[in-house]
Amino acid sequence: MTRKYRLNLKQALFIMLVAAVGFSGCKKYLDVNQNPNNPENVDPTFLLPTTQAAISQVVGNSFQVFGNIWAQYWTQSPLASQYKSIDQYSPTNTDFDNPWLNLYRVALINDDMILKSPKSSANLNGIAYVLKAYTFQLATDAFGDVPLSQALQPTVYRNPKYDTQQAVYDSIFVYIHKALPLLNATGDASLGAQDMIFQGNMTQWVAFANTLELRAYLRLSNVDPATAQAGIAALYATKPAFLTTDATITYTATGGNENPLYNEMVSPVLAQTQNVVASSTIVKAFTQNNDPRLGKFFTLFIDKVAPVDSLESIPQGSFLDYPNKKVSPPSPLVGGEADNPASATAPVKLISAAESYFLQAEAVARGWAAGDVTALYDAGITASFAATGAGDPTTYINGLPALTTASVNDKVKAIITQKYYAMCGFQGFEAWTEWRRTGYPTFFAITAHSLIDPGQLPLRMLYPSSELTSNSSYPGTVPIYKPVWWGLPNP
Repeated sequence: MTRKYRLNLKQALFIMLVAAVGFSGCKKYLDVNQNPNNPENVDPTFLLPTTQAAISQVVGNSFQVFGNIWAQYWTQSPLASQYKSIDQYSPTNTDFDNPWLNLYRVALINDDMILKSPKSSANLNGIAYVLKAYTFQLATDAFGDVPLSQALQPTVYRNPKYDTQQAVYDSIFVYIHKALPLLNATGDASLGAQDMIFQGNMTQWVAFANTLELRAYLRLSNVDPATAQAGIAALYATKPAFLTTDATITYTATGGNENPLYNEMVSPVLAQTQNVVASSTIVKAFTQNNDPRLGKFFTLFIDKVAPVDSLESIPQGSFLDYPNKKVSPPSPLVGGEADNPASATAPVKLISAAESYFLQAEAVARGWAAGDVTALYDAGITASFAATGAGDPTTYINGLPALTTASVNDKVKAIITQKYYAMCGFQGFEAWTEWRRTGYPTFFAITAHSLIDPGQLPLRMLYPSSELTSNSSYPGTVPIYKPVWWGLPNP
């Protein structure tokens, strides 16, 4: 029986430190462009969990907080203060130092060491290319133009240039196409427990790569629909398998091995303070739909009777208007309840099965792929109900407008809106990203005490202060209300 490999970030960084010292002797082992002089001196399988742990730290913690607040699932609690600036659309550059470090100076640099190692297997290199594509997509979707072509080259170690988002997306497809034949190679020893996501299952990695490629092409639906359509047609010509199960990293209740968000919430700094609570934006939407997932994504107060009435929320960003009000927190299912140890075991979802089905449904709805749009749409909803334990979705699905006679735009709107519901708490960054791409759902509210121009919503993250102070190629601060390359402007 294969044991799942679980690694906390401290352990991952220790592995990276040992590896870096072993083949470079350089104290600045975390630098984005540190030169791994002799990658042959480290077992590359040790670098895989390090890479995956760093990605999960970003997806499951910093991007989880920003995403869930800016997607209006969560808002700042009136009884705390940690995320007030995020909820008021006024983050600082320093807020993004940690995610940038984990993406560039841990995930990508260790991933690059795998690819440069002569000891690496075909399967391991295939995974590394997929993770490289995934990580660069995270970075460019968050920040816009980012270092790519010079990012991991020691000859330009100090000041890597910023490449355009279009160039980054071109590279994403290149990395995925390099990965697929390597993932399909036979005869390699199983990576087993060293692979925290699929435990060495190459069939699942192929499905992950295909699903990631579909996601990336659909991201271009507005900015470059011709490329998106042609790319999806070529993908479907290969008769691809897509994810039917969640791609996750799982955690335990053991100290240091908890869900990354919960691990931070119980740290001495936050001391189990409940900073994030239910936003009325999502609660109203779930309530209007009689959606049973509401009580799964948020913790209900036990002194109430009716399920809907027992959930307390406040309008987005209105923490100043409700002093001393107790508001429902995100549930342990998504790792968001600070004083509930069950939050420790919440998974970090890199791509969910629900997302996979909704991506396929959108490709069909746009006429870019063959398939049954209704069946795929229903499968996305069903996967979400199963993941939350919300019961049989038949009644919910039957209450939705049929897609069969809807226009293309109405089909896409329905698909993205249902994807938004499914991503609540689990995939906040991805939900916010899809809203930036499509404008759906259409019921977002301006935060109550915004500190930016009236009517504006956040459309990107700020470059970190570490780039401002250390990289002479730094392109300057871009306002958070300016859309990224593939994104829509503020409505």
